[in-house]
Amino acid sequence: MTRLTATISGHVQGVGFRFTTQRIARSFAVTGYVKNLANGKVMIIAEGEKEDTDAFLSVVHERMAGHIRNIDLQHADATEEFREEAFGIRR
Repeated sequence: MTRLTATISGHVQGVGFRFTTQRIARSFAVTGYVKNLANGKVMIIAEGEKEDTDAFLSVVHERMAGHIRNIDLQHADATEEFREEAFGIRR
């Protein structure tokens, strides 16, 4: 299990980015959340098998490419803190 943290910049707030990300997550075996940051970026934290987290982020990038300027990625071991939760939106 891995934990993917993606900090995404561009025109990513006010365009349905979080809702689209949550919808995409339902198609993958991932848990975690997406949230807007005060600096205008969006952060995604997703846990699951590496293949699932990578495929999930790839689809997010594909669907929202017109709004994304940069993605800063970090991988770590999963903490399993979201084990019992569906992928959500945090404020």
